[in-house]
Amino acid sequence: MRYIYTLVCCLLLAVTGIQADNLTQPVSLVPCPVSIVPGTGNFHFSAKTTFAVENEAQAAEVRQLTALFARAAGFTPRIKVGNKKGDICLVTDTTLKNESYKLEITSKRITIHAADVQGFFYALQSIRQLLPAAIEGGQVVADIDWIVPAVTITDQPRFGYRGLLVDVARFFSPKENLLRIIDCMAMLKLNKLHFHLTDDNGWRIEIKKYPELTEIGSRRVDRPGKSFPDRRNPRQGEPTVEKGYYTQDEIREIVAYAQERHIEVIPEIEMPAHSNAALAAYPLLACPVVNKYIGVLPGLGGENADVIFCAGNDSVFTFLQDVLDEVLELFPSKYIHLGGDEARKTHWEVCPLCQARMEQEKLANEEELQGYFMGRVARYVQSKGREVIGWDELTNATIPDDFIILGWQKYGEAAVKAAELGHRFIMTPARIMYLIRYQGPQWFEPLTYFGNNTLKDVYDYEPVQKDWSQHTVSLLMGVQACMWTEFCNAPEDVDYLLFPRLSALAEVAWTKPERKNWKSYLTAMDRFNEHLAAKGIVYARSMYNIQQTVTPKNGRLEVKLDCIRPDVEVRYTMDGSLPTAQSTLYTKPLMLTATKTIKAATFAAGKQMGQTLELPVVWNPATAKTIKSVGADNIGLLVNGVRGSLKYTDSEWCSWMKNDTVSFTLDLKKPEAVNRLTLGSITNYGMAAHKPAKIEVLISVDNKDYHKVGEQTYTKNAIFREGTFREDIPFEIGEKARYIRIVAYGAGDCPFTHVRPGQEARIYFDEVIVE
Repeated sequence: MRYIYTLVCCLLLAVTGIQADNLTQPVSLVPCPVSIVPGTGNFHFSAKTTFAVENEAQAAEVRQLTALFARAAGFTPRIKVGNKKGDICLVTDTTLKNESYKLEITSKRITIHAADVQGFFYALQSIRQLLPAAIEGGQVVADIDWIVPAVTITDQPRFGYRGLLVDVARFFSPKENLLRIIDCMAMLKLNKLHFHLTDDNGWRIEIKKYPELTEIGSRRVDRPGKSFPDRRNPRQGEPTVEKGYYTQDEIREIVAYAQERHIEVIPEIEMPAHSNAALAAYPLLACPVVNKYIGVLPGLGGENADVIFCAGNDSVFTFLQDVLDEVLELFPSKYIHLGGDEARKTHWEVCPLCQARMEQEKLANEEELQGYFMGRVARYVQSKGREVIGWDELTNATIPDDFIILGWQKYGEAAVKAAELGHRFIMTPARIMYLIRYQGPQWFEPLTYFGNNTLKDVYDYEPVQKDWSQHTVSLLMGVQACMWTEFCNAPEDVDYLLFPRLSALAEVAWTKPERKNWKSYLTAMDRFNEHLAAKGIVYARSMYNIQQTVTPKNGRLEVKLDCIRPDVEVRYTMDGSLPTAQSTLYTKPLMLTATKTIKAATFAAGKQMGQTLELPVVWNPATAKTIKSVGADNIGLLVNGVRGSLKYTDSEWCSWMKNDTVSFTLDLKKPEAVNRLTLGSITNYGMAAHKPAKIEVLISVDNKDYHKVGEQTYTKNAIFREGTFREDIPFEIGEKARYIRIVAYGAGDCPFTHVRPGQEARIYFDEVIVE
């Protein structure tokens, strides 16, 4: 009954206190509709409720909703086909646009107007969200009033392409979990599932003509206890473990389930790179100059990631056409994704077949050879009546005709470049739309890599930039988020990274910018999360956690405590006790001049909402002093009293753009006896974060004449140790100084035996401690 009371109160407030034109989301729906006008009262569903539909196609849409009632409410509303009289009427209105609808709910009846079945389906999804969350349950729940509030909603999508990529190559999602994700996509009015089926790390679709693709390509070696970037490549003869694949019957079931929910499943068959799983099964399709073992990669692959399909071997194109023939039969989608990203050309450069192909086709370089490769396969797909999509690396050469570009690098600039050449494009910038990134303060998050893409980062994303021409805008098909699964080891890990950020994607894809409102969205998202919970999905609560920022300010430390939710209170203590709803309310930055441990958490209505942040701020003579460097990323982190965690992107590690020589100078403000200096360092082998080759410490009393008082040098073996760990590097000084200069000499590129061969080793320091 609390649910009914809350809805009534909200609607009364909306009606009496706010003009309808100014409402953003008085009824909790995500994505936010074009228009919402609240009414009075509620519509009650019961066993006597009747749907009146015009035809069988409409009836099929309604049955999905009535099936939910059958499971959760214990009754099934009736459906009358060809009857205009009912409690809920579906009425075709050809004046409405595709996928749009008008939903009118009164206490007596519901009327849905739409021009197509998609519009009717999305109206029914809005009703689904307005119902009590128990509608998602798999068993009958007693003592619930199955009501929706009276309201009139007019709605249509901003973009036609509203997509999600699910990577099942790195982590194989069981069919049942994938179907549940599809159902959640449908509730959010998303309509494209980009199905990343193949990669270096696994082949996940049965191809009957080439059975070894799954017999070999779906298996890989295990590396227990090793995170994805740290995993070594397989050795020949090493036993492998089955990681899963979908049979063709399962693919048909997935596609049909998605079609019923108006989601187009777009398969991706990666080429010419990200193909180790295929080449492990059929190694003769690699360049003949490849002289290393080809196996399914358990991790990044290092130097083995440069093993790709041979562009000079006609058998490769025969193989790919055969594979695509079966893929096209299984997937009726308008679009087929052909990959095209991150293709290293090291073997093409010395392969006689590839070089002969370049001469024959009069291609200037290996990038143009990739353009030839992708264009040849694309033309085959297009000859079958389909359209092709590829990653934005295709802009590095002549883009094949009619290719749709998926923009992922940085903020998607390469896709905009393609649009300027007349190509349609979709935006999925990694900096914002890659859901593998951390979704909250990293102290609390499971391990992944790179930086943060919080719920608010995704929500705030605006794909259309002000400097775009109208022609470019007209070629933008829509937006997509990408759920890469390198760090997923169970279906629950995928859910955790997807939800609730997927609802923020839906808001970007469906809702026009002028209708978006962060506070209103949070209200709608909270109700949607109740539906997720009823479906058994454990969603992330990272949005309630606190991100700290500790900054030196005039000899003191300014401590800011931020939460992306504006509807919670931050309460804190500094006496060692845990924070409660009665602890001191955080209202402005804290200023520290001595060692303190801050404990803080978010609260709402007296209940703790997020995890407790425990932040030790430890003072030493270097803390809050002036420190300067060239090319540093936030040099003040070295003297802010906070130690970095094992996650080098946790906002407490200082790094440099160039790592050949790193130098920074600390000013203690007056000459002091310096007995010892300690420098915090991190090694993250999988991400090429390593100690420098040499560190020197120099001191001065006048900032002019410096002399060296300490030095540490490291061997290659010591620098490139495997693992993730922190080290405190000590220097015994024993002299008086005001200025301390630290110079670090980078270790250069990672060796060829490294998981990131040839990549520059980066330096990360986190604190300078003076004693």
